[in-house]
Formats: sequence, C-alpha cells, structure tokens
Amino acid sequence: MAKPIKVKLKLQLPAGKATPAPPVGTALGPHGINIGDFVKKYNEASGKMEGEIVPVEITIFEDRSFEFKLRTPPASDMLRKAASVEKGSGEPNKKKVGRVTREDIRKIAERKMEDLNAENPEAAEKIIEGTARSMGIDILK
Repeated sequence: MAKPIKVKLKLQLPAGKATPAPPVGTALGPHGINIGDFVKKYNEASGKMEGEIVPVEITIFEDRSFEFKLRTPPASDMLRKAASVEKGSGEPNKKKVGRVTREDIRKIAERKMEDLNAENPEAAEKIIEGTARSMGIDILK
C-alpha cells in the first residue's frame, strides 16, 4: 500500500550547489524532513548538470520521509544560454536582446520533450519558440 502523501513541493535550485539555507530550508523545514539529507541527495543526483538551474518535485509523506524527481532546466534558462544573454527583454515586442537558430530551438525542444505538454517534436519546438518570443529573442531561419 502506498504511503499517505503530506505535501508536494516544487523548487528550482542550482545543480549540485543546494544548501540548507533559503529557499531549501524555508520550504522543507515546516514539514519536518531532514534538510541536510535532502541537500546531500539532491546535490549527488544533480551534480552532472553543473551550472544549470534544475527544477525538483519533492513529495513529502506523512511519516516525514520524502522522494524527489529532477526535471529538465527551464526553457528560458536554456534559451538565455543559447542566445548568450544575461536576461530576457522587459519589452519583448520592442527591444530584442538576442538571437537563436532553428537548430538551437530543436535541441532545446528535444531536451525538454519529457516535461512539455506536446505530442511531437514540432509541437515542442513551437512551445520553445513562443518562450523565445516572449523573452525578446529572435529566431533565425
């Protein structure tokens, strides 16, 4: 029989560099789980993705045990790196901050496919293109 779930949390943390300080401590502390244990396991699991922001879904059970699942980095983070920009545009319709190629879009869509609500790679690419447009990043043909 499955353990009763107390709560599910989602955090975005730097791969391999999580610490018990906020936001980890403030999110997990009230639920009574061992923060040091979570940080150690998360850093081991995400260590190979060094330098990226990695979303994690944490399921905390009534007996204070937990399990977590790593997700793919946010599309916006991957687009920023592909376009070599610090951040997206405040006015994406007027100010463009960078450019990415169709090939970049395809690679990001393939990597994000498991986390996207898309039936096929073409639909995933359209989702990534929309994110790029909303960030003020042009897509080169």
